[in-house]
Amino acid sequence: MKQHARLGQALRFFAIGLMTLAAAELQGAADYPYQPVPFTKVQFTDGFWQPRIETNLTVTIPYAFEQCEKTHRIDNFKIAGKLMEGRWEGEFGFNDSDVYKIIEGASYGLMVRPDPKMDAYLDELIGYIAAAQEPDGYLYTALTANAREGGKRKITCCYNKERWDNLPSSHELYNAGHMYEGAAAHYLATGKRSFLEVAIKNADLICQVFGPGRNEGVPGHQEIEIGLVKLYRVTGDEKYLRQAKWFLDQRGRSGHKDAYMQSHKPVTEQTEAVGHAVRAAYMYSAMADVAALTGDAAYIRAVNALWNNVAHKKLYVTGGIGARHQGEAFGDDYELPNATAYCETCANIANVYWNHRMFLLHGEARYIDVMERSLYNSVISGVSLDGKRFFYPNPLESEGNYERSEWFGCACCPGNITRFLASVSGYAYAVRGNEAYVNLFGQSQAELSVDGQKVKIVQETKFPWEGRIVLKIQPEKEETSMVLNVRIPDWATDDFRSSELYHFTEPLERSAAVAVNGQPTTLQTVKGYAVISRTWKAGDTVTVELPMPNRRILCDRRVQDNIGKTAFQRGPLVYCLEWPDVEGGKVLNLMIEPDAPLEAAYRVGLLGGVTVLRGTGMEIVRSGEQISKTPRAFEAIPYYAWAHRGPGQMAVWIAGTEAAVRKN
Repeated sequence: MKQHARLGQALRFFAIGLMTLAAAELQGAADYPYQPVPFTKVQFTDGFWQPRIETNLTVTIPYAFEQCEKTHRIDNFKIAGKLMEGRWEGEFGFNDSDVYKIIEGASYGLMVRPDPKMDAYLDELIGYIAAAQEPDGYLYTALTANAREGGKRKITCCYNKERWDNLPSSHELYNAGHMYEGAAAHYLATGKRSFLEVAIKNADLICQVFGPGRNEGVPGHQEIEIGLVKLYRVTGDEKYLRQAKWFLDQRGRSGHKDAYMQSHKPVTEQTEAVGHAVRAAYMYSAMADVAALTGDAAYIRAVNALWNNVAHKKLYVTGGIGARHQGEAFGDDYELPNATAYCETCANIANVYWNHRMFLLHGEARYIDVMERSLYNSVISGVSLDGKRFFYPNPLESEGNYERSEWFGCACCPGNITRFLASVSGYAYAVRGNEAYVNLFGQSQAELSVDGQKVKIVQETKFPWEGRIVLKIQPEKEETSMVLNVRIPDWATDDFRSSELYHFTEPLERSAAVAVNGQPTTLQTVKGYAVISRTWKAGDTVTVELPMPNRRILCDRRVQDNIGKTAFQRGPLVYCLEWPDVEGGKVLNLMIEPDAPLEAAYRVGLLGGVTVLRGTGMEIVRSGEQISKTPRAFEAIPYYAWAHRGPGQMAVWIAGTEAAVRKN
């Protein structure tokens, strides 16, 4: 009973993979000033997120495990652990991490819904993982199995002949980080220490091997830093936090120095996002964790500068990051091509992790604005509506050469999807002292602990299709003093505060409005939040009206691909034109005049139910010196829903007169 009580206490501070334990439980350690409300305390009941969460639990997670079995990822643990005969199979040494990530997602599922069959399956997998671990704690099946085969197996990528001899590429430490995340999630979900003990044994080995005067190398792919912080939160052992900070501090000071892996200079001196986008965003997330837990001002300054660089010079309008296929990397400032945009699904998820942590540090709505932009557009575009097909890159334009895949040789993205969607409801709320923060909108029920007082908040809304949100406040005590902070998104204002790259073409005709118990109240905003301070009683309601016009977006002219082009947004959703919805099927030849009217209409039977934007454009065709214009009706769909109806043309940024004439 004591164990279950302690787990319950830990889970109250568990959210979005952050595994935040109360500061008092960590011997007075500092932490994020704003604390997320755990996803276990927030239940979406709407037609947008609830079906996605359900599909992830019942379809995507079992499907991903099935693919891991088919592709030998699970057998590799058995072979390394001498549980079966055979040879290690696969192209990449980091294949182990795919299993760890899906275990993490499945564990999140167990936290909200008991599933004896899945619970037993995880026990079986953990048994294979434990068998593959070497006596001193080392765990990397590619090396362990290959050594037992006499070194005959050749791996395409992430290969080493001895432990730690190829840190820039081997992914030994990357695998370990995902193992720690999965182990912590499994422990908190089940109370079983089987996987956690494997993780602790491995982490203890790494703490012994790496450090001043020992192995001073750094991982090529960041991730262990996040995992070590989570292990620290679960165990309370501060050596894991110190080790996470040490790995970060060593970058640019020892080992392989390379901008691709963000080790070209010390992390506290970095001001521009460069190199592999996933590695970078994982590192920035870990820097935020360390900044919160240690109070290191240099870390805070650095992560602030890096955020400013990405948000204002390297962020796609869909919230995606990573412009280049080569190196899966950030490009130069203002290098944001559309057809060749990479925007890896893992990078977009990492961008959510990072921006959420930035909010937890600073309490500013602009970070949630970026998070929401990524979440509703470039993240959920990474998985099909049926939960069985995936995007690796998420381009903003296509000639018909993109389709979601059933799986990948490098399968990092599907595993990331499983763990992310299983915990997505935990991004909706946060608390600080006697203040509650409503960050995301969606029909839901949430249980908050505000300054030690229990408060239930019920959201009634048809968001993201409509902007009316009714918040029903139900405090446990008859009267509860609380400051309610409701985010007013930047798309519901005339200030594109989340990025200087973009601006809306026209001001809003009406502003956001808030009413308390039916009585309009003066909108007072602080850091992007409408602030309502009062003594709350059961039955009190707050009605928020967010304007949702069909908005046009223009881009900074230093982004060459978007000169003379317009993007469309309604609420949090960025729209695209796709071939089935344009008369004649030609999207890339279409021009839409700046004053062309747009009409929003909800279509129940289209792509799971979406609001489309209807209008008429001109198909432009050049023949010699002659340019012909043919009127074409179109319906724009939310970007996340494209590529469900066969290959064909798609575009987010649509030509206006200037761009169409130049192109055609």
